[in-house]
Amino acid sequence: MKKQEDGMTNTLPNYIGNTWVKSKATEYADVINPATTEVIAQVPLSPSNEVDRAVQVAEEAWLEWRQTPPSDRVQHLFKLKSLLEENLDDLARTITFECGKTLEESKGELRRAIENVEVACGIPTLMQGYNLEDIASGIDEVMIRQPVGVCAAITPFNFPAMIVAWFLPYAVACGNTYIVKPSEKVPLTMKKLFELFDQAKFPTGVINLVNGGKETAEAILNHSGIKAISFVGSTSVAKHVYALATANGKRAQCQGGAKNPIIILPDADIETASKIIADSAFGCAGQRCLAASLAVTVGDSKQDFTEAIVSQASSRVVGYGLDDGVQMGPVITQASKNRIESLILSGLNENSDLLVDGRNAKINNYESGSFVKPTILQNLKLDGTIIHTEIFGPVLGMVHLDTVDDAIDFVNSGRYGNMACLFTNSGAAARKFRYEAQVGNIGINLGVAAPMAFFPFSGWRDSFFGDMHGQGKDAVEFFTQKKVIAERWFRDWSRKF
Repeated sequence: MKKQEDGMTNTLPNYIGNTWVKSKATEYADVINPATTEVIAQVPLSPSNEVDRAVQVAEEAWLEWRQTPPSDRVQHLFKLKSLLEENLDDLARTITFECGKTLEESKGELRRAIENVEVACGIPTLMQGYNLEDIASGIDEVMIRQPVGVCAAITPFNFPAMIVAWFLPYAVACGNTYIVKPSEKVPLTMKKLFELFDQAKFPTGVINLVNGGKETAEAILNHSGIKAISFVGSTSVAKHVYALATANGKRAQCQGGAKNPIIILPDADIETASKIIADSAFGCAGQRCLAASLAVTVGDSKQDFTEAIVSQASSRVVGYGLDDGVQMGPVITQASKNRIESLILSGLNENSDLLVDGRNAKINNYESGSFVKPTILQNLKLDGTIIHTEIFGPVLGMVHLDTVDDAIDFVNSGRYGNMACLFTNSGAAARKFRYEAQVGNIGINLGVAAPMAFFPFSGWRDSFFGDMHGQGKDAVEFFTQKKVIAERWFRDWSRKF
């Protein structure tokens, strides 16, 4: 972190009360294009008083916004949906520019974001309560949902547009006001999104943006005016956020890390499975919480699958995500690249076999970029470091087990519970797997079991802390509080109406 550089014109502002505001931060972070390592902007590490100002504005806005009919609130989301469609290509290029993923991956991310906006537009139905007449003679009971107040999201670098859409559209549709603190590594996408929020003409103070780092996040977690926190990041940070938020009396939903196993049975279509698993393991350079981390071959599937996945990894085209034909971009920073390569070395020190080595990657015209090519480590030690560590890079570990029962036991023995997938042509094996595997998202012949926007983005064990997940009905539950009314009316029969 450092002071603002003289001459740096692309210094990002905050958005508070529907106004772009220059931060009074004394420290700034460089925003770096991971493919070129050039500094493309500076982002302020906003102090706590700027968080406080955003909360004050959001609290004032909430008093009127919560009284706005749901059918009127979603009109802004309908407009936002149209704006996102119109600006999809420009937004996708910005995601690739600062995050590194390929242009097609960036467009796919935006499609997921738009789906959540579409689902949130159904809030007049989704937010409905229920009632029952005559719970006792002449007494009726009603349950209604009301917004909780000012809510906030602390979002990660790997999906600059999509993850905030798991939360924000539902929160504001339910009548809450909102504050977003994006990752300081990828703030340009959020700035462009807030330009579209501005065009969608949300009332003053309903949606606010405060850039920053750890101090800014801590200010959000400690502020008494914020009632609910949404977070996505590593497990260690998710635990901290959840503990601090709940200690301060807030609702919290905190998505943590993952080590996602994919099981390949002998009856699987190996050629198709290898293509799908390669996309899962190496797509977005492995920087997603649903990336395949471990391939578990069962029985006779080992040799054929190993040959197929090695071919897929070795032939993957790595480069700048804006260039044609590129299938995988860089990881987010040089520090991340160094960490990933050190973990690969740890695997080798644990006597794993290096089938494909992606270290020391040099890409023509982007020699200084943060590139790690696809890597495969085979025969991981079951009690080793690599098999339990979220690498968050394009590294696929491989183990071999004898039976599907062994594979399910392996899935259930891990500390994480984000996703597990099975490749098979057996309906009985598939049912057994989905019934017994202790994870929140299950894929059958899929490599990325990402739920659609009308289903919750689930997660178990150390992959999630909280009760209600992002997206769909879970998001509506999280962003509303239930009020139950029992009422009885005594009729004055002598009174004439």
